[in-house]
Amino acid sequence: MPQLKLLEDLLALAQTGSFVRAAELRHVTHPAFGRRIRSLEAWAGTALVDRSSTPVILTPQGKMLLNTAGQVIDQLERVRQAMRQGEEESQKRVRIATGRSLARTLVADWLAKLSKGRSPVLDGSAQIEIATGALADMAKLLEQGKTDLLCCYEHPSLSHLLRPSLFEYMTLATDKLVPVCQTDFHGKPRYPLESDDGKSIPLISYSGGLSMARILGDRLQAFPYPLVPVVHCDSLDAALGTTRNGMGVAWLPWSMVVGDCRRGTLAALGGRSEQISFEVRLYRAKTSTANLAGAIWNATQSMR
Repeated sequence: MPQLKLLEDLLALAQTGSFVRAAELRHVTHPAFGRRIRSLEAWAGTALVDRSSTPVILTPQGKMLLNTAGQVIDQLERVRQAMRQGEEESQKRVRIATGRSLARTLVADWLAKLSKGRSPVLDGSAQIEIATGALADMAKLLEQGKTDLLCCYEHPSLSHLLRPSLFEYMTLATDKLVPVCQTDFHGKPRYPLESDDGKSIPLISYSGGLSMARILGDRLQAFPYPLVPVVHCDSLDAALGTTRNGMGVAWLPWSMVVGDCRRGTLAALGGRSEQISFEVRLYRAKTSTANLAGAIWNATQSMR
């Protein structure tokens, strides 16, 4: 396959009909241009130019190659433009991996803040892609370079296996799991943890793969209360819904239930010993080069 510049030389020669003008058009000397055309003919194994005519014309073989060369050059130009456009679009795109409940709460609020102000990081041209799923799956996306940012819960019971040498993080928020239940008509907890009647307390628990299940871990077994699992949820939203409907006691993030507790529809139970603190962290690869993700990272640091 000849070099692309040689095909472009042939195209210039066909357009001008003159070695001199074609050389000027290609910004090379007349002798150098002639050598390049001969190099192309050597590759083709036949004469491509009829040098005896004025203006210069291409031989039938030269016209055959010119037709293909024009198609190749046009196609490569379209590909080049498409790649440039794709690169520009990728610079305006950010991919965020997180959990379902975080996507609805903290992540949604965080992105909203980044889209406000006089010079918002997320303007009308920004493209945001949010992927939700289990923590292990979302962490793998970051490791594989398939997402720019990972927003997730952090607690000693969770193991992200993200090597500090490759990934960095910042803490977006601190929160705590608090036992709550529905209130009765008198505004009292429907299922108080400390009761003398000896009755079991219905527990709304989490499926094993959920981060909250791992954060709670053995703490539930250590609590001196007759907790009996009656509902198993695979999301915080499901646990909140069943708790609001009076089906039992659930340990939920305070940020999710503080409004219900202040309105008196839910009651916080126990004290500090029943609460479990955790963090929400934002991770990225240390080699991250995506412009929008980098701008988001920097803006988030300045907001803290």
